[in-house]
Amino acid sequence: MSQIAYYQPVRPVINKLFDWARLTQFLQPRNHLEANRVIYVDVDDTLIRTYGTKQIPMPASAEFVRRMHTAGHTLYCWSRGGGDYACEVATSLDIADCFVAFLPKPDVVLDDRGADLLDYCVVVLPANASNH
Repeated sequence: MSQIAYYQPVRPVINKLFDWARLTQFLQPRNHLEANRVIYVDVDDTLIRTYGTKQIPMPASAEFVRRMHTAGHTLYCWSRGGGDYACEVATSLDIADCFVAFLPKPDVVLDDRGADLLDYCVVVLPANASNH
């Protein structure tokens, strides 16, 4: 395999994770048909950090949720801990009103896109949420 062939599939992943200008453009409506994006927000180590029994809010993530909701995007809160847990945490952070639903993360996905299911998504890391 040539070096060029190796870098071609890797480069889009790196760009998705670190191209903040692209992310900002992606989240800004370009016309009335694109104003509403669908955004899934995780709970643990995204909205909160847990140390023992103590839950510590991550303010930049909560602010990101509020900004995206205000901008008209559709937000879902999901967690491996389930929908009720996701709702409890969002409520404790006073951002529950920003979400249209609280969901468990899926165990199985039936979709024709297979491994490429999320290849068009932009990933925002919690540490960078305040940049968006």
